[in-house]
Amino acid sequence: MFDVQVFGVSAVGAIVAVCALLKEVGFPQKYAPLVAVALGIMTGIFLVDPHNWQQGIVTGLSLGLSAVGIHSGVKNVKEGVLNLVEKDQPAQPQQPQQ
Repeated sequence: MFDVQVFGVSAVGAIVAVCALLKEVGFPQKYAPLVAVALGIMTGIFLVDPHNWQQGIVTGLSLGLSAVGIHSGVKNVKEGVLNLVEKDQPAQPQQPQQ
């Protein structure tokens, strides 16, 4: 396994961070995977391997798809933990309405 770094920063982590930032400013979540793959391909072509664009595309696809997988995995774990926490909390009795 290898870690592609651009300017000393893990490229996959940077792509995940950019997608999270876009989500925070109101960009629709459903387009996050497309943005991650596009950012990965651009990173692969322009920063990782600018002299061999075919290899840059392949590397970029790996970066973008890895970022999508990490984002999805973190989201699923977060939802699972929240569901467990909700199950562990005792149900509060409802007060009769008057």
